[in-house]
Amino acid sequence: MKTIPFAASLSALAVATAAPATAQDEEETIIVRAQRDNATQVVNGGDAGALGDQAAEDLPFNVRSFDETLIYNQQPLTVGEVLENDPTVRATYGFGNAAEQFVIRGFPLFADDLGVNGLYGIAPRQMVAPELFEQVQVLNGSSAFLNGAAPGGSGLGGSVNLLLKRAGKDATRATLGFVGDGHFGGSFDVARRLGEGRQWGIRINGAYRDGEVAIDDEDRSARVLGGAIDYDGGQLRIALDLAYQEIRVDRLRPKVTLLADAIPEVPDASANYAQNYTYTELTDIFGTLNLEYDITPDVLVYARGGLRRGDEEGIYGDLQVTDAATGEATSGFHSFIPYEQDNEAIEAGVRANLRTGAVSHAFNIGGNLIWQQDRTAYDFFSPFATNLYDPVQVPLPPRAFAGGNLDDPFPITERKLGSIFASDTIGLFDDRVLLTAGARFQSIDIKRFGYAAGALETRYDEDAVTPIMGLVVKPVDGLSLYANYIEALQEGPVAPLDFELSNPGAVLAPRKSAQYEIGAKLYFDPAIFATVALYRIERPGEGFEDDGAGGTRFAYLGEQRNQGVEVTINGELSRGLRVIGGLAYTDAELASGSSVPGVPEFAANANVEWDLAFVPGLTLTGRLTHTGAQPANASNTLELDSWTLLDLGARYVLSAGEVPVTLRLTVDNVTDEAYWASAFDAFNPALLQGAPRTVRASASIAF
Repeated sequence: MKTIPFAASLSALAVATAAPATAQDEEETIIVRAQRDNATQVVNGGDAGALGDQAAEDLPFNVRSFDETLIYNQQPLTVGEVLENDPTVRATYGFGNAAEQFVIRGFPLFADDLGVNGLYGIAPRQMVAPELFEQVQVLNGSSAFLNGAAPGGSGLGGSVNLLLKRAGKDATRATLGFVGDGHFGGSFDVARRLGEGRQWGIRINGAYRDGEVAIDDEDRSARVLGGAIDYDGGQLRIALDLAYQEIRVDRLRPKVTLLADAIPEVPDASANYAQNYTYTELTDIFGTLNLEYDITPDVLVYARGGLRRGDEEGIYGDLQVTDAATGEATSGFHSFIPYEQDNEAIEAGVRANLRTGAVSHAFNIGGNLIWQQDRTAYDFFSPFATNLYDPVQVPLPPRAFAGGNLDDPFPITERKLGSIFASDTIGLFDDRVLLTAGARFQSIDIKRFGYAAGALETRYDEDAVTPIMGLVVKPVDGLSLYANYIEALQEGPVAPLDFELSNPGAVLAPRKSAQYEIGAKLYFDPAIFATVALYRIERPGEGFEDDGAGGTRFAYLGEQRNQGVEVTINGELSRGLRVIGGLAYTDAELASGSSVPGVPEFAANANVEWDLAFVPGLTLTGRLTHTGAQPANASNTLELDSWTLLDLGARYVLSAGEVPVTLRLTVDNVTDEAYWASAFDAFNPALLQGAPRTVRASASIAF
């Protein structure tokens, strides 16, 4: 549901039907239409996995989609920068390299576990360029029934699905852009509908950018190309999407591992403490094929499949601070790691809408399979002394230890995940009450091979059933109340090979996390959409307990408990004044009773756009981002300060003949705040420094 004011539609109609139209009238019409087309949009609703594509007000979950207008307007370099607009999501990096990960409801979502067109395993690993995508969809909460278990084992608190661009209407756009100190680039996007009934669609888009960003000496480049062909014959719909992505990052400013007993002072906002030899290079070819056929108006069969080939390599590094006061540090073990991955995924199912008297039914039955093979090796280098505030540049250090075949990596991990699912959504009282019940049977088969000779070392082969219960009640028009119970699913832990245990090497059943959620959605079509959600997620922990026979065994023990409140709002408050914003309160507690490191208790966003009526074509933009204080270690003895960023910008549309030209200028972090953005990490306490003041400018022509 896009936010398109009724008043604006009347205005455009009035201009179009005025007679006679002068050249000035036509120019003003071009500018007004282009300004409205450029309005940053949030689509409320999206792909709900097994339940299909649905409007937000009909779902017992929160799903919203940031569309391509936001990507054009903000010029993000990664999907993580797109998600900075969501108050319920915070982004960070993985360990040592340019691998984005996201924190939703206090749990990590790895970039490996993003979906593409509803399929896991197809998204590029580590980092994703946003230019290829029409929408970035966010689903808050656990989703084992909706999407199946994520192959990488993350996504307990939420999931992200990326929709590749397809031809909706005829359009041609070319853009030149600039980011940071010297990062220049351009993009093109061409879409056409063909045939007598416009049943055929073709869309081709691509982008190239390269140069230094606002962080000193950090250079990034990206080359992307996407193509889509679709056929909509009414009863039969087919779509083929193909994409290529190549990303390189040189001298990525690394995370700072904390080995000291205090938080070091933040370096200058643009400071870089990376070694000159560090880099990340990612190359991905991926695509999907979607088929849908309406057997009857109420019965749909569908199938979709996807493939991905990824090649990456890099020399990765971090910096480990041992003295917070002086910044003294060690490099840790920097590493060269080649990594190749082949993934395939398929899904098929049936959706049927039936009615028995006053009761409606929406049945969903289907299944999916995911295959993944990871081939990798490693070469670690000897550590050396350095300093956070005065980093020492050194040649590549000598090898400390290595494993696998660096020239031709052999398989290290093979995964096969399969599932079947079924659900029924019962509609009562003219569908003002919607009750959903279902279950998914999920199998997880993971083989791990040794680096020495590639021999099979361990195999995890377990299965589990994850249910769903959801309720939506619409007491009055414009209000939906909802509740859900749903689970998340991960590979279970394996007991250590400790012969003092009564079950050494034991494989525990898949780990199930349970989510309970209630909420409300308020919508005034087509202007405002607001949500509030209260949730609780319980994730089992593991540990050692008495086995009842005088020994000790490894078992599920205790739980991590994350609970909180989320509020979001988007839409047009008044004509020409749009907002995307909200806040999130998160209380994330480990089994020990300590708060989860890197999870702020409070976060808030406010993104505002204002079309100035007295200056046709001019739009002012601003964004305020606040992240509260966050624990920096598991014992909660260290804490990062809260931080607040202000971004300001403007867009201006002018007419070049009959073609609109849009000029954009944005300054992120206007005050050049130096701050530690996140302490979230899967290993030791690690700090990610936030981006400095960054200028983004672009010029687009659309025809």
